[in-house]
Amino acid sequence: MSDYSVSADQFHNLFMHDIPFLDVRSEDEFAKGSLPNSFNLPILNNHERHLVGICYKQKGQQAAVQLGHKLVCGELKRNRIQHWRNVVANNSDAHIFCWRGGMRSNLAQQWINETGIAVPLIEGGYKALRRYLMQVIDETTINFDIIRIGGKTGVAKTHLINEIASSIDLEKHAMHRGSSFGETINQQPTQSSFEHTLAIDLLRMTYTPLNKNTLFVEDESRNLGAIAIPETFFQTMRRSPLALVEMPLESRIQRILQEYITDMLTAFQMKYTEHGFEYFSTYLHNSLFRIQKRLGLERYKYIHDIMTKALKIQLSTGDIHNHEVWITHLLAEYYDPMYAYQIMKNKESVIFSGSYQEVREWASNFNTPAENK
Repeated sequence: MSDYSVSADQFHNLFMHDIPFLDVRSEDEFAKGSLPNSFNLPILNNHERHLVGICYKQKGQQAAVQLGHKLVCGELKRNRIQHWRNVVANNSDAHIFCWRGGMRSNLAQQWINETGIAVPLIEGGYKALRRYLMQVIDETTINFDIIRIGGKTGVAKTHLINEIASSIDLEKHAMHRGSSFGETINQQPTQSSFEHTLAIDLLRMTYTPLNKNTLFVEDESRNLGAIAIPETFFQTMRRSPLALVEMPLESRIQRILQEYITDMLTAFQMKYTEHGFEYFSTYLHNSLFRIQKRLGLERYKYIHDIMTKALKIQLSTGDIHNHEVWITHLLAEYYDPMYAYQIMKNKESVIFSGSYQEVREWASNFNTPAENK
């Protein structure tokens, strides 16, 4: 059975059709970043790869290859091949890769082929796939006109983004809501994994039947928690027009109360059961602490005390409305002034403003076919 490979000119189809990948890199390599629909089944695990690496430095390539074969042989080799076969049996269109499409993936492909199963190999490996996806992100800034959706904290910008067909939810990919209170119960992806899922989303949007040429994103700062929006994409965002959502203060308070108090407590309780409220309280206090310096010590202590009191009442009675007090203070003394300052600097970029419904309708009717661009 012959070996065969897939080159960069075919990568588009792989991502458009959710093709699964058999990633034979080590566990540590995989943890630093991989691709959606990847199964990590190393040909050399962390320890084995470390030993081979030392051998390569001390004795050269041939000795390192010999050591690799010595480490992975017999029953261990048969087990690894069987695990690969199991993946391919359940994913007949799976493709295999290592770091650069070199010895590891070629050898794994050969071993699988010897059992009567053909698995295509990715030329250039993970590195080539990643290079392609990063190009997709850069090309988006050329293929699309970007419009930012902005507004004060609590105006439901993320919800609005998800109601617009031609949009990308950056916070969903980063698993973070972008503010000091933006953590979720889920761990954020690695930087590279964030970039990969973002790129695939952008790639699919480029080739959707809607064929729109305008992309809506939420007006974000560069960092979403530990994740940074890719530089080229972010700089294009910064120069893009801005549509503002307006919402009454009371409506914003109630939305924040729902999302950051009710919904977050529910999420923590589902994950940590009887310790959920404890984790929820820690989340709120840690989030406030992140902006301590910007608030100033006196304001921080004042809001901290109100928050602590609200949490005690919530724990004993279930009443969440005392949280409205510190939420109102935080909006009035921190988030709204910061927003006003940012809008003042960006006022020439504002091309539309209105209620949630008005901005949604405006954005939904904004796009024009790409061929008319």
